[in-house]
Amino acid sequence: MKVAIAGASGFVGKALIKELQGQHDVVALSRSVKPESASGIEWRSCDLFSLLDAEKALEGCDVAVYLVHSMRPSAQLTQGSFEDFDLIVADNFIRAAEKCGVKRILYLGGMYSENASTLSRHLKSRHEVEGLFIASKIPATILRAAMILGPEGSSFHMMVRLVQRLPVMVCPQWSRTISQPIALKDVVKSLHHCIETAQTANHIYDLGGPDIVSYLDMMKMTAHILGRKRIFLPVPLLSPELSTLWVCLVTKAPRALVRPLIEGLKVPLIVRPGHELAVPGYKFTPLKEALQIALNHYQKHQAPLAFQKNPIGSYEVRSVQRLLIPEGVTAAQVARAYMDFLPTMRPGFMKVEVSGRWVSFSWSFPYLRLLILEYSPERSWSHRQLFYVRGGLLAQKTVRGRLEFREILGGKAVIAAIHEFKPRMPWFLYRWTQALFHVWVMYKFGLYLKRPHGAR
Repeated sequence: MKVAIAGASGFVGKALIKELQGQHDVVALSRSVKPESASGIEWRSCDLFSLLDAEKALEGCDVAVYLVHSMRPSAQLTQGSFEDFDLIVADNFIRAAEKCGVKRILYLGGMYSENASTLSRHLKSRHEVEGLFIASKIPATILRAAMILGPEGSSFHMMVRLVQRLPVMVCPQWSRTISQPIALKDVVKSLHHCIETAQTANHIYDLGGPDIVSYLDMMKMTAHILGRKRIFLPVPLLSPELSTLWVCLVTKAPRALVRPLIEGLKVPLIVRPGHELAVPGYKFTPLKEALQIALNHYQKHQAPLAFQKNPIGSYEVRSVQRLLIPEGVTAAQVARAYMDFLPTMRPGFMKVEVSGRWVSFSWSFPYLRLLILEYSPERSWSHRQLFYVRGGLLAQKTVRGRLEFREILGGKAVIAAIHEFKPRMPWFLYRWTQALFHVWVMYKFGLYLKRPHGAR
C-alpha cells in the first residue's frame, strides 16, 4: 500500500515511518523542508492550511494517517484558537482524501472521558476533530491515547525536566489524577496493525498501557530510574494558571502548550472496557519498561518539536474566526453577507465594489482602494468560498494570500479565515492597528449574522 503520514516530522510520525519502511510505500507530509526521499519514503511538502496543497500531497495514496495538532504558530502572527486551526487542517485533509480516492483514514487523537463537561479545551478539540473523521465518506479508524511515552514527546519531556530540575516539587490535585500512559512503540505497533487490517475501519479504540497510574506516580518512578532523590509535596489547591506558570518557568515549554495539557490532567483518562485494541501476538509495554526505554533515548538539550519556534516566513498573518450560522445557511451566503456588512461599519465612507471576479473594498473620500480580492470560482463551492488577496493600500499582492469562508461541523458554523496575508504597512504598526481592527470587525460580523436577515 501507499501510506500517507500527515505530521511525519513529529515524534510519532518519525517512529511510524521507521516501522513501515520496507513494508509499504510511505508518503511523508511536512510543511517544513525535509531530507531527500529515501528508499520507500517520499517526502512531500504540504501546508495543510491549503486545500490545494493537501490534494496534491494525497494523490495516489491508499491509506492516510493523521497525526497533526495545530498548537504551534503557523505564521508570524496568528489570530484565533487552536481549536479552529485544528478544524481547518483536518477538514482540508478529509476533503483532499475524498477527492484523491483514499480508501481509509487513521486518526490518532486524545483519550476521551464520558463526562464531556469536565474535558479540557485540548481534549474537546481532539474529540471535535474526531467527529469530522467519523462523519466523512471515508472509513475511519480512531485511536485514542492518553500520554505517549517517547523521548521527543512534549508531555514526557516536561515531566523529565521537572524531575531533573526540581529537588522539591509542589504537586497539585491534578498530578494525582489517574491515567493509562502508553509506550511510543505500542502506539506505532497499533497504527501499523490498523493500517494492515481493514476490519478496524469504522471503529474507535482506546490505547493504554497495562498500568493505571497518576502523573505523580510517573514522576516518582522517573526520579527512581534517574537515580534522583526528590521530595514531592502534595497540596490541595493550585490553580491551573499558577501550575502553568511554574511548569513553563522550569521546563521552558511554551504556555500555549502547557496550559491545555495541564487542564487535560484534571479528569481520569483510562481505557474503557470493550474498547481495547488487541494486536495479535503483541503485548503492550509495562510502565517501568516504557519509561526506561524513553529515558535511554532522551536528550535533555534537544527540545521536542512542540517546544521549538516554527520556521515561519517573514511577516505573514493567519487569522481564523468561527461564526455560528442559522440552519440552512451556506458559506456562499455568508460570503455575500460579508460584502453587505462591511459598508455598514462606516456608512458613507466604506464601499464594496464587485466587477466580475474582482472585489474591492474602498474608502470613499478620499477614494482609496484598501483591499483587492479576486474570487476563485474554480476553487469555490456553496460550502466553501475562496478569494485571493491581490493588493490594495493595506495588503501586498501575493500568490497564496487568501480569504475563505467554509462550512464546518455539518453546517453548524462557518470558518472565516485569512491565510498567508502580507500587510503593506510596517509590521509594528500593523499589529497594533489593522490586525486588531480585523478581529473587531469579525466579531461585529458574527453579531450581524445572528440578525433575522444577516445572511440570505
